[in-house]
Amino acid sequence: MAGTRRTIEGGRSAKGLRIAIVAARFNHFVVDKLLAGAVDTLTQAGISTQDLDIVRVPGAFEIPLAARKLCQSRNYDAVITLGAVIRGGTPHFDYVAGECARGVSDAARDSGLPVIFGVLTCDDMEQATERSGGKHGNKGADAALAAIEMADLLRKLES
Repeated sequence: MAGTRRTIEGGRSAKGLRIAIVAARFNHFVVDKLLAGAVDTLTQAGISTQDLDIVRVPGAFEIPLAARKLCQSRNYDAVITLGAVIRGGTPHFDYVAGECARGVSDAARDSGLPVIFGVLTCDDMEQATERSGGKHGNKGADAALAAIEMADLLRKLES
């Protein structure tokens, strides 16, 4: 029928999805809040505990390698990456944040799986606190919602 258009989008149920979370230990006081937000969101959306794996890595720089390996396993419908890179007085921030973002993007592109970038890149601790359960919400929870929607969308697009 001419003029009729169909919209395809992902749903918000995690029931039946297998999801992995890669979470950095560095800046754990921020990342642990992101992780709690993500797990809570996934649980509320119906994921079963046996379908959720959490992988801890030393820092944000190590996130892409773990995400890539999880994607290569083909055991997951989506991978969520969580970390916090906080600007300091050296260019270290730019290298770590940039390489983490690039690596996560590469893992998604190369695998065809949703790899969600839930890594905070903040100027200071106040910004990180605001985004890990403060006045700007919990970006870990937001990342979990994005993972659910994208995994469901890809299932729909493949069928």
